Amino acid sequence: MIAFNFSYECPSFAAFNSDNHLFISLLAIASFGVLVVASSSIDFAASVYGDAWYFAKKQLFFLFLGLCAGSLVFMMPTELLHRFSMLFLLMSFALLLLVLVPGIGKVVNGSRRWLNFGPFGIQASEIAKFCLIVFYASYLTRRANMVNSRWLSFAIMVGIIALTAILLLLEPDFGACVIICFTLGVMMFVAGVPVLRFVLLSVLGVFSASLLVLMSEYRKERLLSFMNPFEDPYDGGYQLVQSLIAFGRGEWFGLGLGNSIQKLFFLPDAHTDFIFAIIAEEFGLLGVVVFIAAYCFFISQILKVAFRAFERGKDFGAYLCLGIAAQLSMQAFINMGVASGLLPTKGLTLPLISYGGSSLVVTCVMLALVFRVQADLNKEQSDEK
Repeated sequence: MIAFNFSYECPSFAAFNSDNHLFISLLAIASFGVLVVASSSIDFAASVYGDAWYFAKKQLFFLFLGLCAGSLVFMMPTELLHRFSMLFLLMSFALLLLVLVPGIGKVVNGSRRWLNFGPFGIQASEIAKFCLIVFYASYLTRRANMVNSRWLSFAIMVGIIALTAILLLLEPDFGACVIICFTLGVMMFVAGVPVLRFVLLSVLGVFSASLLVLMSEYRKERLLSFMNPFEDPYDGGYQLVQSLIAFGRGEWFGLGLGNSIQKLFFLPDAHTDFIFAIIAEEFGLLGVVVFIAAYCFFISQILKVAFRAFERGKDFGAYLCLGIAAQLSMQAFINMGVASGLLPTKGLTLPLISYGGSSLVVTCVMLALVFRVQADLNKEQSDEK
């Protein structure tokens, strides 16, 4: 019988040494996220809900929930997640199936992505991201040699990715599908999947994605509007045009915090999917560069924990951190790319910055795992001394 290690001695802040950079960067980015959500939503919230701080209050509440959930996860031994990883895989499939059931899954903007639990809504794909990272970290740890040498183990991993992608596309949630496929693909690549197999898998993925775009008029319209948004600035290209205007208004140093004009009902989803455009408008090119540099530093600190875990033979913890870093970085890249016109429009939040309960809580839980792996490494290192 497995007991939760609630008596685990958490390291003091001073014991983190140079590793406290991860905590400081997380604190800075999460705090900045609350600030920007408040700034980007204040007029919309006042008009629709009669409370200018409606979204800021909810974001703080979600952050509090995320910290509580993360604290519980931090107290769990990673060995527990490793042993019961199959349950996480089953949970991800159950949630992705459940959200498709009429009456249970909630339809928002034409997509059935949400599960209703009274006054709360949970986005199934967000929990699925976390569950699949845990399962793949465990699978790659247990079957490292088989992954490199046997086609069957490789086929099992590809089959899980394919089934997950099908369930996500039925919602449809093309953005989450791309994020999950990329994250799991990175984990497989680092685990040593032969390059030829990985190339074949990548080619198959690109071909499938292209086919999905060509088979859907909606996706084709999005692609065309992305390529030339000013050709239809009042319909298909409206969001991107307004986002680019925000970038243009920001110039070098921005209009100043709270002075965005595009958030005044011009740019839809200013506090969620297009919050990066508001950052560009209020803080300018200099602010954007500083923000991206801070985010890259934050991701690099997660990768630092992963590399330390690999060096100490803690493969499960290493794959966990690697998957989390890949997921956060890819989602951030796509969100920023969409807002700046680099990528076609997709409904993906900017982790730790955009408004959204499911995304923020799950991100906090994933980061709690990183801190747990880091704490275990620090404890092991101090015991050796």
